[in-house]
Amino acid sequence: MGRSKVGQMLSLLLARNNETVSVDTLIAELWGERVPRSALTTLQTYVYHARKTLATALRLHNTERILVTRPSGYLIAVDDSALDASQFECLVAQGSGFLGSGDVESAATRITEALRLSRGPAFAGMPIGKVLDAHVTYLQELRLNAVGIRIEAQQRLGRHRELVPELRTLVSENPLNEGFHAQLIGTLHHCGRRAEALQAYQRLWRILDAELGVQPSPEVQDLYQKLLV
Repeated sequence: MGRSKVGQMLSLLLARNNETVSVDTLIAELWGERVPRSALTTLQTYVYHARKTLATALRLHNTERILVTRPSGYLIAVDDSALDASQFECLVAQGSGFLGSGDVESAATRITEALRLSRGPAFAGMPIGKVLDAHVTYLQELRLNAVGIRIEAQQRLGRHRELVPELRTLVSENPLNEGFHAQLIGTLHHCGRRAEALQAYQRLWRILDAELGVQPSPEVQDLYQKLLV
């Protein structure tokens, strides 16, 4: 019995904090298509060891109120404020709301706070099964969305020049993300670097054509037309 399996199980339960995760879902996460005959018994053993781990970490004698057994599965009951991922989601939602209402300074502040909680890949170093992988992908997409919101807020605040290096890195790391390309093109244009903005658009066009056989979105093409005026 490896500690990694106990950690993997706890990771999934925490990803679905205060939600009952069925035995079938936990088994699918831990063993995928290769489910051993002893899966149920082994899962129960993992729960036992997880409770011991939580008791040591939290200095509690009874952890059954935290890792709860339900008729259909198991549930982790932890206050959302104790989980970085939950706080991250809340701060991103607040930042997006502030940006939508025009409170750009508050938007930038909230998103910056959120990104401080996202220090690297979710569940790094932990085995990831197909169920948990979906949550990891969600958090990765949410982080990219948060970065985009922060950049838009900084653009509205007129902080264009300081964004150029970061945006060049982002388009390099996320070559198919048109949003980051558009933000780079717009930022270069606002910095008076029109030729570089045109080159950035042409680079995007080549990437999309080579990888997907499509052209940039109408919104990005409209941005390109403004560069030509």
